[in-house]
Amino acid sequence: MIILSILFFVTALIYSSVGFGGGSTYLAILLIWGVPYAIFPVIALVCNIIVVSGNSINFIRSKNINFNLLFPYLIGSIPFAFIGGSITIEKSLFEILLFCVLLVAGIFLLIESKSFNKEKIKINQIPRIISISIGSIIGFMSGLVGIGGGIFLSPLLFLMKAGYPRHITSSASLFILINSIFGIAGQLTKDQVLDQVTNYWPLFLTVLIGGQIGSLLNIKFLSNKILAILTSFLVIFVAIRMGIKLIA
Repeated sequence: MIILSILFFVTALIYSSVGFGGGSTYLAILLIWGVPYAIFPVIALVCNIIVVSGNSINFIRSKNINFNLLFPYLIGSIPFAFIGGSITIEKSLFEILLFCVLLVAGIFLLIESKSFNKEKIKINQIPRIISISIGSIIGFMSGLVGIGGGIFLSPLLFLMKAGYPRHITSSASLFILINSIFGIAGQLTKDQVLDQVTNYWPLFLTVLIGGQIGSLLNIKFLSNKILAILTSFLVIFVAIRMGIKLIA
């Protein structure tokens, strides 16, 4: 549990630095570590909530969230995150889906890193039906696999030039928080053994600490661009590790 807690601490520290929760990497670590398959989506989603809650509250207090940008994606994602979370899939399919999620997310993050610190950009108005559809797809995959979905939403918003970087980053944090809550609600409709989840309470404590330190790094030391690049390399590394496990 000590080594697992350290891995979760480092993951929370790095992901929180760029406004994410780290759900996809928590899942990969739990899968590689041999944690019972039935419970680790719940563990990952709880860790997500712990890590992004502080950032989300700070963003709301500072009025740095563009709710007009965020709401259409939430409208699509909330019901589908619940639906996805309520669906039971085989472990072999889950491993394939997680590998694909990690690989695509890592590539998206590399693309996103080029967009940080560019405030003078032309903002595009995205049709609501497109925003809702994107939110629905991300929400369903997030609930199904057990992630928050911000790692996909944020790069897409950058690519579409849907908002300013500061608004996209803050919106992604709140998106992860809300998506994770409804994803857990869906997961809990299945036969979960909650007593087993509580056995992993040290992980929740370590991501709380790591998340706070990561937020400090974001504010005080490293640029968002550098942190995004570091996070993308981490995600791609874990994806490769997952791919080797699938082939072996």
